[in-house]
Amino acid sequence: MTSEFEIDEFAQQIADQIESFLVAVQAIARENDGSRAISLLLLEISQVLLAGARLGVQADFVTHEEFQPDAGPDPDLDELRLRFAQMLDGVDVYSEVFDTYGEVEVVSSVISDDVTSIATALAHGLRHFRAGRVDEALWWWQFSYVASWGTEASGVLRALQSILTHDRLDTVFEVEAEQVAAADEMLEESGTQAR
Repeated sequence: MTSEFEIDEFAQQIADQIESFLVAVQAIARENDGSRAISLLLLEISQVLLAGARLGVQADFVTHEEFQPDAGPDPDLDELRLRFAQMLDGVDVYSEVFDTYGEVEVVSSVISDDVTSIATALAHGLRHFRAGRVDEALWWWQFSYVASWGTEASGVLRALQSILTHDRLDTVFEVEAEQVAAADEMLEESGTQAR
C-alpha cells in the first residue's frame, strides 16, 4: 500500500469490519440466548481476527501528530459485559497459556471481559476514523491488535471452540458409551442364557 487512496480504501474496509463486529456483539448480548451466543461469538471473533491479521501484516502505520488526539470518552460497555457474563455463566472463565514463546504460564481469563475489552479498543479507533483521522485510526487498530485485542480475541476464539467441541463431542462419546454399555449388557445376558 503506497498511495493515499489505497490506504483510505484499506482503512474503510477495516472500519466496516469493526463496525459490523460492534453492532453484532451488541445484538448478541441483547438476544440473551447463551447457546446461540457461543456460535455467533465464534463467527464474530473469527471475522474481527481477520481484520486484525490484515492490520498485523502491514508495515507499521505512523501518525501525522506526535500525540494522540482526544477521541472522546470510551463507550460505556459495562452492560454488554454483564449480559455476556450472565449468558455465559459456567463457561465464562477459561484457562490459556499466556505467552507461547515465553515461560509457560497458564492464566485464567474471562470471555465477557475479553469481548468487552476488544470492543472498547476497536470503538476507540473507530471514533478516530469517523473524525477523519484515518492515520490515527489505523495506527491505533494496528498497535492495539498487537498489544492487546489480538491476543484477547485469539484466547476467546480458542475458548469458544473448546465449548463447542465439548458440547458436540462429549454428547457423541456419551451416546457411544451408553451403546457400548447396552451391548455389554446384552452379551452378558445372552451368555447367562446360553448356560
